[in-house]
Amino acid sequence: MKIRNLIITLIAGTACNFGISAQDGGNAYNFLNIPVSSRVYGLGGHNITVIDDDINLIEQNPALLGPEFDKQIGINYMHYIGGSNFMGVRYGNGISDHNAWAIGIQYYGYGDFTAADIDGTITGSFSASDIAFSASYSHDINDRLRGGITVKALSSKYEDYSAFALCTDLGLNYYNPDNEISMSVVLKNLGGQLTKFNEEYDRLPWDIQLGYSQFLKNTSIRISITATNLTKWELPYYTREDQSSTSSPLVEKNSFSSNFFRHLTFAAEYVPSDKFYVGLGYNHKTRTDMSTYSRNFLSGFSIGAGIKTSSIGVGIALSQPHTGATTFMANFTMSLASLLR
Repeated sequence: MKIRNLIITLIAGTACNFGISAQDGGNAYNFLNIPVSSRVYGLGGHNITVIDDDINLIEQNPALLGPEFDKQIGINYMHYIGGSNFMGVRYGNGISDHNAWAIGIQYYGYGDFTAADIDGTITGSFSASDIAFSASYSHDINDRLRGGITVKALSSKYEDYSAFALCTDLGLNYYNPDNEISMSVVLKNLGGQLTKFNEEYDRLPWDIQLGYSQFLKNTSIRISITATNLTKWELPYYTREDQSSTSSPLVEKNSFSSNFFRHLTFAAEYVPSDKFYVGLGYNHKTRTDMSTYSRNFLSGFSIGAGIKTSSIGVGIALSQPHTGATTFMANFTMSLASLLR
């Protein structure tokens, strides 16, 4: 009998733990918390309020979709921890002046793994991957309020095991162009498994998120605050009693201030025009999750930048959760409507 249940559990529960740490436990499908937008990744990994002409942003909040994305294609690629590589494509289309739809596919590949029997004899290799198919729709409720919905079909295959799930994101965005304030609420990953890996059904990482973005008065700087994991207050984590020693005993951190900041992601962008941006993000949960590993000064921080013309846009982002893992993401967008004019 191959030792694969353990490997599958590790892949499903910890290999893709961007948004929900293995310290939290209890969920599979944590690849759903990995952003596909380099703009968002550079802003700390969570942002549901940035208003821009980039279809990759709608993965965070379907209410950011609109007719302004008419005939726009978005392509994303991410080199994640270890040999993991993620990539996907999205297409948006306007229906009228007040609604739009989009479709997308996202692939999460975790590389090849060695298979062995119970005696440790190598029997070959196997691969593991997840695929998410999505369809989104948005509608302008009035001139400042927009709602959106995304339906996702999730197909997972880890060696000979497979599972299938369905879930929905519901989003609402308020945008005031006069003072450039954007506020959003999103209910993410509402749904469940239709077929399971083994005997038990795995929970999806459903979440409630709130977000706020605004340009500082008379500047080109936009600040954002995003609150995540709002389905529960306590987000305890463990750290070494002596950070300089890997053998030091673990101690639990669960204070009010710790829980408060582990819900928040902070970001700032310099946006001198609609053709260029550079952003910096800080995710306190990511930093504290790494406190028992090889954390460094950059843990929890991320940076991104992008440029675009009337029809083409390119964005990149970098982050280093710990010393052994530098992650890179790139986006490409193209407006077919602009090219066809």
